[in-house]
Amino acid sequence: MSNGGSKKISRVSSCRQETESFGEEIATRLSPNGSLCLFGELGTGKTTLVKSVALHLSGFDPDEVVSPTFTYLNIYEGTVPIYHFDLYRLKGVKDFLNRGFDEYFDLGGICCIEWAERIAPILPPHALKVHIKHLEECKRELVLE
Repeated sequence: MSNGGSKKISRVSSCRQETESFGEEIATRLSPNGSLCLFGELGTGKTTLVKSVALHLSGFDPDEVVSPTFTYLNIYEGTVPIYHFDLYRLKGVKDFLNRGFDEYFDLGGICCIEWAERIAPILPPHALKVHIKHLEECKRELVLE
């Protein structure tokens, strides 16, 4: 699915299980060298989606998948390697490039990038993008591009 003129798929999630189910659907659209870019405020469910993708692509126990807030990157080796980025603390594109993180886009795994807006200008052109926003306390809108 490409960004240029691609359809949007929208879901409303009222519980963790519905968010996880959406993650499973996203996982079926990812292949090696694919990227999943996640946008949304704190606590919207970005890590929950990554947990679901890692489970369905590589069989990872969701409890083992944690957001790398202070290390920027966790690598989950499995059937398909998952490169899980949390860029909340990143200063921007230059910081990302200086750390050599862009090399992970072409290592044959799946890049899951929380806070992808921090590197928007260099996101892979065919990356899947999910925008998550709070609607109510336990309700979120999930939009896949």
